[in-house]
Parts: sequence; C-alpha cells; structure tokens
Amino acid sequence: MNKRETMRAIVRELRPYVPLLCITVLCALVSVAAQLAVPFFVGRAIDFAVGAGAVDFPAIFRIFIVIGACIAAAFAAQYAMSLVNNRVVYHLLFKVRTDAFSKLQRLPLKFLDSHPYGEVSGIVLTDAEQFADGLLLGFTQLFTGVVTILGVLVILFVLRWEVALVVVLVTPLSLFAARFISSHTYKTFKRQAQVRAEQTAFIDEAIGNLKVVKAYTHEDENAAFFARQNEEYRKCSLRALFYSSMPNPVTRFVNSLVYAGVALTGAILAISTAGTAAAFTVGALTTCLSYCNQYTKPFNEITEVLAEFQNALACAGRIFALQREEEQPSDEGLADIGRAKVEVSLSQVSFSYRPEQPLIEGLSVNVGAGRRVAIVGPTGCGKTTVINLLMRFYDVDGGSIRVDGVDVRDMTRASLRKNYGMVLQETWLKHATVRENLCMGMPDCSDEEMVAAAKAVHAHGFIRRLPKGYDTVIGGEGSLSEGQKQLLCVARVMLCRPPMLILDEATSNIDTRTERLVQDAFAQLMEGRTCFIVAHRLSTIKNADLILVMNAGHIVEQGTHEELLARGGFYAQLYNAQF
Repeated sequence: MNKRETMRAIVRELRPYVPLLCITVLCALVSVAAQLAVPFFVGRAIDFAVGAGAVDFPAIFRIFIVIGACIAAAFAAQYAMSLVNNRVVYHLLFKVRTDAFSKLQRLPLKFLDSHPYGEVSGIVLTDAEQFADGLLLGFTQLFTGVVTILGVLVILFVLRWEVALVVVLVTPLSLFAARFISSHTYKTFKRQAQVRAEQTAFIDEAIGNLKVVKAYTHEDENAAFFARQNEEYRKCSLRALFYSSMPNPVTRFVNSLVYAGVALTGAILAISTAGTAAAFTVGALTTCLSYCNQYTKPFNEITEVLAEFQNALACAGRIFALQREEEQPSDEGLADIGRAKVEVSLSQVSFSYRPEQPLIEGLSVNVGAGRRVAIVGPTGCGKTTVINLLMRFYDVDGGSIRVDGVDVRDMTRASLRKNYGMVLQETWLKHATVRENLCMGMPDCSDEEMVAAAKAVHAHGFIRRLPKGYDTVIGGEGSLSEGQKQLLCVARVMLCRPPMLILDEATSNIDTRTERLVQDAFAQLMEGRTCFIVAHRLSTIKNADLILVMNAGHIVEQGTHEELLARGGFYAQLYNAQF
C-alpha cells in the first residue's frame, strides 16, 4: 500500500473513535489556551515593575495567582488528553491485532504457504505495536503543536504585526525542512520494516529447526547469513536514524533565526516607540519573545513526530496490506451436509500450486462408502495434494470433487471438514493440558469417552505416568516424545469418530510394536468408514480395498495389493524396492 492508501485506511479505523477524538481536541484547545495565556500575564507583571520604588506588588501577586490557575488548567487538560489518547490508541491496537489475527483465519492456506511464519507474526505483533506508538505520539503532540503555532500567530498579529511578520517570513524554512525530512524518512523506515520482517522470519526458521541446523553443522552458515541480514538492517537503521535525527538540529537552527529576528525587531520597536501612545514596552517584548519560544518549540516536536509517524505509516501499510489480502470464498448460502454416508468421487480433477507448473491433471476415481483407499507413489507425485483437495484446503482448478453426489464447492467447509478425521505425519499439540488437546474436536465429551480413546491407541499408560495425568500441561519442547505426540493425535481423531478418515503417514513416528497395536485400533475405527491412507511403507496398506498408484499427478495404476503385484507394474517396482 502507498502512503495515501494507508492514511485512508487509518482514517477508516479511527471513525468509531470520533467522540473521543473530539474530547482530545477540546482538551488540546484548553491546554494550548492556558499555556498561551501565561506569557501575556508575565509581560503584564513585568510592566508593573518599571523601576526602583515603582513596583505594584499587589497587582503582580494577583497576576501570579492567575498564572498558577492557567498552569493548573493546562496540566489538567494535558492529563485528560493523555488518558483519552491512550484509550483510543490501545483500543485501536487491540482491534487491529484482533482483525489481523481473524483475517489470518479467513485467508486461504496458499497465503501462509507463500509467506514465512516469522514475517506474518511480525506484522501482527511488532508492526502493530510500532503503529500504535507512532499514532499515540501523533495524537499527543501533533495536534497540540499545530494549535499552538496557529494560536501564537494570531496573538502576535494582535500584539504587533511587525513582529508577527518576521515570524511568518522565516516559518517556510521549517516547513521546507520538515517536508524534506519526512519524505526521506518514510522511505527509510519502510525499507527498515521490510528488512526487519525478513530477519524475524529467518530467526523463527533457524530457531524452530535448530536440531536440523546442528545435525548438519550449519551453525556457521546460519550465523554468516544472519550477519549479512544484520548488516543490511544496520544500514537501513542508520539511514532511518540519520533522517529521523535531522529535525532537531535543523529546526533549532531555524528557531534561532526566528528568535533573533523577533528580538531585533522588538528592540527597534521598543526604542522607536518609547514615550508614545503606542509604545512597545519591555513587558510586551518579553511576551513576544516568550511566544516566539512557544511558536518554535512545536516545530521541533512536530518534525520529530513526523519522523516517528513515517515509521508508523510504514508499519500500518504492512498491516492494512494484510487486511486487503484476498480471502477464501465465503460459505454463505452453501449447504450444510450434516453427517455424510459417505461416497467420494473425483472427476477429471486438475490442480497446480503455480499455473506454470502443472501438478494434477485429469484425476478421476470413485470411492464407495466404507472403502479403504490407499494413495501411494514417489515423493512429489501429488499424494498430499489430493488430501488438501479432499479437505478443501485448496479448490480444484478444473473438474470436481463430490461427497454423496454434492460438489464440495457447494457445501460449507465446516460441514465438510466435520466429516473428516485427519492424522498427519507432523504432529500438532497446543500448549495446554492433555485433556484439552484430546477433546479439541469434542469439547463436550465425557471423561470415560476420552479415556476410552486413549486406551484404544495405547496412550493411557504413558498419560497416567505424567505428573498430573490428563491434567498435565504439554506442548513444550521435550515434554513428550514424537511417538507419544503421534498417539495423542490419533486418540484425538478417534474421540471424534468421523465418517471419513485421512491418515497421512499417521504411524510414522511410532515404534513397530506400538504401530501394530495402533493399526489394530485403526482397523476398528475404520470399520464402516471411508478412509484415505497416504503411506510410504507399503506394508501398512496391504488390506486396503483400493490402492491408487500416483506418478506425476496421474493415477497410473489402481487395484488391490495382490492385483497390483501380479501386474508387475509401477506398484510392484515400489514394493520390491522396499522388500
């Protein structure tokens, strides 16, 4: 997203907070008015002390009381404004993060497959935080600074137009400097955000796969790659820091010119008008110099805020770009198939992850209810892709997949997936108790049902040996072996008892003895259910009703284990290679 689109998106997000922003504006006006009143009264106090023996102490005392009231009012308004601004910004941060996370749930899997996890988490966490920080700084200082500048100009023109004219003539220098700095700062912060996201993604990948890194002694290569990334980040950060640090010295130089011009002009006016009816008094000169300081101070703050705001805009652009990603089609108006019978048919299915790389073409197969179908073939032939299409993680490019005669694109994803139980080679358990992990698909199941599922896969024994049994918190590295995690995933599916099963190397991490026991449990679970089994170990699929042999996205053979061996074709070559 470009800067203009990002600003429009920010404005849309802020619309619900218009009442609170109006309170912020009111507080800012009160604060600025109270602060601008102080120099005026200070000048009046000075005029009441014109010389030795000519000091009006009662009048000065009354003025000091008024000045104290103005300072108190400014403090109260600033405090109220800070409370309101924090409420707006952190409610907005909560909403932005919630919306971003909800958006991730609605995005198709191809988005996550094409973006590193570290980059995505960086958008939701780091970018959102920096966006909020920049917005808070803008609300707190930007508006107050602008109101102060306008208020001082009006007062100076009322007091003495000659002094105000000096200020106005020098002001364009600050505006030019601010514009030049902000334009360059946005580009540098945008690049910095991109490099930071790449670095976060690499760190996430390197730490998440540290065992593999150490196994292949790839530590030095990773360290070198990280050093290159870090060097690029250092360069981007230095450029961003350089431009973001320029406002202070530049605006201070311009401010010094303004102050010197006002002091010189005011001194000349004081001398030339002395003794006249329109005399420019010392108190008035002091007031103008105080207003000059109040006028120039916001320029320092605004230019610094603009530099920080460019970083916030760059981060916001990445957040709202995520919000604009195309979602998976809505299920509104689609049928809820309930509990399927289940017959599955694939008719002339074609699919590819990238248009220039065809994967599956003209795939057709009919699977009757209650049949066990095994899918085998060499790596990259499309076995897991077929599973993704059955679960509708991806939609077919051509042809159709039907369940009980209904195209899966005409039914809700939720109702389709409730009919599938899925156990993958890669285990996934959340950081929670064993009970919560097992009951993830059936949160209202009884303890008896949960324990029965665990016993069916022979997981009950090691669960009982855990410190708190089924209430033990798991999910951390080293808490359970890969085989134990696999058994819990199998038990989780058994507890749901869906009408269809997908087993993708479901027993790959389990020892041979336990695998035999789990296979017996699977045999009971698969009884009367339509099952799709992806396997590399062909010994586990001998009893399948139908074996689909895939190669390069096509079914090259199909039949039972004995039929395929008797043909002596591609399946026989795969089987003989293993045995």
